[in-house]
Amino acid sequence: MKITFAGAADTVTGSRHFVETGDQRILLDCGLFQGFKTLRLRNWAPFPVSPREIDAVVLSHAHLDHSGYLPVLVRDGFRGSIICTKPTRDLAEIMLLDSAHLLEEEARYANLHDFSKHKPALPLYTTADVRRCVKQFVPLDWGQRHRVGPVDVELSRAGHLLGAAVVTLTHRKRRLVFSGDLGRKDDLLVAPPAVIRSADVLLVESTYGNRLHPRESVSDVLAGIIRDTAARGGTVLMPSFAVGRAQALLLSLVRLKKSGAIPDLPVFLDSPMATKATLIHREHPADLRISQAEMEAICKCAKFVGKPEESHKISMLNYPSIIIAGSGMATGGRILHHLKSYGPDPRNHIVFPGFQVPGTRGAKLLAGDRETKIHGQYVTINAQVSQIEGFSGHADADELMRWLSQFRNPPKQTFVVHGERDAADALRLRVHDQLGWAVNTVEHLQSVLV
Repeated sequence: MKITFAGAADTVTGSRHFVETGDQRILLDCGLFQGFKTLRLRNWAPFPVSPREIDAVVLSHAHLDHSGYLPVLVRDGFRGSIICTKPTRDLAEIMLLDSAHLLEEEARYANLHDFSKHKPALPLYTTADVRRCVKQFVPLDWGQRHRVGPVDVELSRAGHLLGAAVVTLTHRKRRLVFSGDLGRKDDLLVAPPAVIRSADVLLVESTYGNRLHPRESVSDVLAGIIRDTAARGGTVLMPSFAVGRAQALLLSLVRLKKSGAIPDLPVFLDSPMATKATLIHREHPADLRISQAEMEAICKCAKFVGKPEESHKISMLNYPSIIIAGSGMATGGRILHHLKSYGPDPRNHIVFPGFQVPGTRGAKLLAGDRETKIHGQYVTINAQVSQIEGFSGHADADELMRWLSQFRNPPKQTFVVHGERDAADALRLRVHDQLGWAVNTVEHLQSVLV
């Protein structure tokens, strides 16, 4: 068996792991690179393997850093199955369509205002590419086995996000386990990761490999921010991932309002994709850890903003409110227009409820930047800027170690992926010192025989 780490090897983004077993070629995840320009340029580089030679893609979950390159792979000749869970299929379709729309709009805007170095600016892929791509999805139930030649594919719950999976490939009694992104034991929305007892080869994520989530209540922190901002007449602006994070924020707001911990401010969910994702959550009650009544309350607690003109109106509000909008790292989407409107006013508060990939606009604002370039113009940010990490859907370092410690026997080889270099190496060191396993970090495009 040969593994080539074609993404998420020296960084936390662009998950792509190419597995060769004899004549079978399987790609674990097919994600976009995000963050620094040097990483984003990898999206435009030729794929290291001809897409026509790949037999199947197994998708751990729907987030774009795991799924966002699929339309390019299909456009360039991949004709195999895209294997995933049913919720992942549903979520990935709306996320990829939204991504394509944003890419098309950014290209159109760049051409209209002539601020791109490329003449003309082109999108990485189009909505037509996505529609072709989604026809190749093959959804599985939990625990169902699917054959790709001599390889068995099985999906187990990973937590983290609705439909997120731990992937197990079995070939001639040898098991390769890919953690995908692991969730938390006490996630607000979804069940914790399944216990995996054995693997010959393990690929484990390390997003939070050197960090612990804060032990304070994230709901209490959010409530304090909302009360303080409302008291000075300001608006709370939350850049949020449309899938998972937006629904967790809405659930928290439902509970905070019900308990009287925050004033009854109007809430706007300004993301058509988040609106669709919320309805998809409602369609998969067996995968949620909340009641149907709370799911219905989530659907009713906010004004779902659809049309662009409605979004423009809430950029002009002059009373305290809460606005949740994409994208989660402020790299695109409607949040940019709200940053232009609300960012200059010191009464307002910009809250990032989760991890920000280095190099993104969100990471730069949290690092102290007080000017940000939006649509070719610099915008002054006088609003308060903060982060609430406790909303993250990722297991932290201790939670990763607890999941790993449940293996009955050490994998013969463990590879740490999907983390910044310091996080990946910190987890590698803990796994070696505390569990005594053979474990290594990996480099971009490195290949290993296992």
